[in-house]
Parts: sequence; C-alpha cells; structure tokens
Amino acid sequence: MGYKNPILLLHPLGGFTKADDVPLDVRMEQHSKVLEDRVLDPQTTIVAIFPSPMHYAGPTEVQWHAKARVNAGANFYIVGRDPAGMGHPTEKRDLYDPDHGKKVLSMAPGLEKLNILPFRVAAYDIVEKKMAFFDPSRAKDFLFISGTKMRSYARSGENPPDGFMCPGGWEVLVNYYKSLQAEESTKQRTVLSA
Repeated sequence: MGYKNPILLLHPLGGFTKADDVPLDVRMEQHSKVLEDRVLDPQTTIVAIFPSPMHYAGPTEVQWHAKARVNAGANFYIVGRDPAGMGHPTEKRDLYDPDHGKKVLSMAPGLEKLNILPFRVAAYDIVEKKMAFFDPSRAKDFLFISGTKMRSYARSGENPPDGFMCPGGWEVLVNYYKSLQAEESTKQRTVLSA
C-alpha cells in the first residue's frame, strides 16, 4: 500500500480479566519469546500494554478497543472472531454471533479512517506441520486447537503438535500452569495438616 515503514502494534489488554484468563505478566513473557524467536519481527513490532479492563461486552467493547487503537495511531485493525464475547449466562451457547464485532465496526461512527482487516481463520496444518490459514478444500488436513484445548495441553504437560506455537512461548505457558499446580498442592497440604 506504499507504506515505507509499517509497524505492528502488539497491544495486549492490561486491566482486569476473568479469573481463568492467563495473567498479563505471563502473556507479556510470551510476547517477549515470540519476538526472541522471531515469529514477529522485533524491529517492526511495538509491544505496549493497553491499560483497559476487559468488560466482555461483545460488539460494544470492540468499538472501544478499535477507537482506542485509532487514538494510538493505528491505521489498520484486525478484528478477531468473537472478540470480547462471552458465553450465555444460562444456555450452552455464545452470547454474541462470532461476526458481530466485524459487522459493528464496519458501520461504527468515528472509525471511517480505520481499515478493518477481517480475521482469517487459522488452524494447524497437519500436512505442512505449522499454523496456516484454513483452506476449506483441504478441511481434513487441519486441526483446530481452541484456547481451552491449548490450556488443557499446558495444564497436563502435553505438548501441542510441533509448529503450533513457538517453543519459548509454549514453555512460558507450561511453566505458568505448573506454578498454579504447585501452589494448589501447597494449599491442599496446608489444609490437610491444619
């Protein structure tokens, strides 16, 4: 598009999140490993904490996140699947449609100058042994590993397939869950001995 020095703003949420979310310090350590392992180019990536809490307010919150990034100088914004969404309080379904965020941003006032980049679904390509954009014509060649499944792997000490995540970033996640298990074990021993 003619930009001479494009910069990626890696802007993780730094405020309150749900109790089962990975804490900010662990996510920041993972981001450092992603840069060290050169998954992202450290020369063209800026990492800065976005000091907002997560409200899990779906499409409304997506507008806030996008507008804040415009104010930080962003020209482009990648809209993820079901950003800022949450489960229905009483039913086994998502509260928001996965594309609500993208739809709302495409018509939100004040964001006309922001180029919205739709999220492309990525999955683990079992043939190429790496993450790739999903190709429906080769659907059987892709393995979808959700965040829940990834956390389950890390908790149990099971490794995801090679090429799913940079090794340094994965090690950070595994160590975080090991520390939680050690902490829980210590609490249980304390309760039993009391």
